[in-house]
Amino acid sequence: MPFLARFSPFRAYRDLRQFFATRQSYHYRFMALSAAIVVALFFGFVHDSKEKREYKRNIIYVEQWPLSRTDAEIKAQQAIDQVAKEKRLAEEDRLRKERQAQFKKVDDQLKALGI
Repeated sequence: MPFLARFSPFRAYRDLRQFFATRQSYHYRFMALSAAIVVALFFGFVHDSKEKREYKRNIIYVEQWPLSRTDAEIKAQQAIDQVAKEKRLAEEDRLRKERQAQFKKVDDQLKALGI
């Protein structure tokens, strides 16, 4: 690392002073303007990245069953649960088709515009 062996803070300070001494005043204004733009963009991205998510409860209820339960009781409960499951799946399918229709409508509008 021969470069760091020749490094001197005094020479670096002297070079920095000479660099800024030879500049015109408009150089400083443009440098400050460009630095302000970069800082504004940086803080804009930082501010935009902080998104607060809506808190949703996700409660899972568990049923407890006795070990002495018969196969008939299990099949009866499964039949009851199957009806509830089919209702839930039908509702999800309906919502999915509504959403799909909304996207199709937007797609048709974009096609009409030539996009």
